[in-house]
Amino acid sequence: MGKLAGVKKKYLFLLSTLLLLLLAACGGQDADGASGATEGNAEEAETKSVKLVLNWFEKAQHGGVFAAQEQGYFEENGLDVTIEPGGPQVSSIQMVASGSSEFGLAHADQLVIARNEGIELVAVAAAMQGSPQALMFHEGKGIDEFEELNGRTAYIQPGITYWDYLNNQYDLGDVEELAYSGQHVNFIEDPESVSQAFVTSEPYFMDEEGIETETKLISDAGYDPYNIVLYVTKDYLAENEATVEKFVKAFVEGWDYYKESPDEITEVINGENPDISYEALQFEQETQEEFIYGRDAEEHGVGYMTEERWATLIDQLLELGLLEEEFEASDIFTTEYLPE
Repeated sequence: MGKLAGVKKKYLFLLSTLLLLLLAACGGQDADGASGATEGNAEEAETKSVKLVLNWFEKAQHGGVFAAQEQGYFEENGLDVTIEPGGPQVSSIQMVASGSSEFGLAHADQLVIARNEGIELVAVAAAMQGSPQALMFHEGKGIDEFEELNGRTAYIQPGITYWDYLNNQYDLGDVEELAYSGQHVNFIEDPESVSQAFVTSEPYFMDEEGIETETKLISDAGYDPYNIVLYVTKDYLAENEATVEKFVKAFVEGWDYYKESPDEITEVINGENPDISYEALQFEQETQEEFIYGRDAEEHGVGYMTEERWATLIDQLLELGLLEEEFEASDIFTTEYLPE
């Protein structure tokens, strides 16, 4: 009886082993089937879904972003990126701070001021080395010095930081300041008036209206923050360094591609935002080139930033009373994730 039980045990053991070997063999033979699906699921699991909220509606200033999406650079870096447009009712900073978006675009001074509100953000790349913000005049009515604004009407968005800077640097007490509405009817009707503008857009629209204009860059006064800055929250960066590095890599690759094939990507942007004509986007595309690819970017590549520039901006905003306390520039930006 004991011998029979032993034989039975051995038989069951051999049967179990055979079944295991059979199952393993089936799994290996189905290389294009079950096991392939498992590998595919593993690859899909490695793809990270993130959102980028733009600083404004889709424009040429976002050319590198759409190039990265269109050319598959985000995908190649394991990212599934949703691009969400900004606008007058959309704050990229609030969306990123609340966690509804992982990445955002904004101007450097907006990031510094956000810190004063308790929102700790970190800039990881700057698309524009300089600011295309300017004052716009009727042709022949421009200025050499900012003090010459006195005696004129200026259409300025309330609370815009560079206007605070100009008032602090120059005696502009005789400027009649009126709220900028986004429309230019009053500016057109008053040849002596001044309007805020971007050299990359408003002059084109005025030309369409038959109005010849001149511009003076705000940077001529010494206020020149980085524009179209890619950023994340400090907490997100600490917990997702690999994702940030991949995103920055794709972001820079996108801008490099855009430099070589801008018309192609401008068509893509026009498809995303048909409210702006292709010709207007082309004007922006051409006039923004120096801001993106010139200056430090010419030597160090798109995205580059310096501690000196950030420190200067912090000092300027501190002097304007827009910061309650000073902080180190290294707390708000890093070039660690830029491609070498």
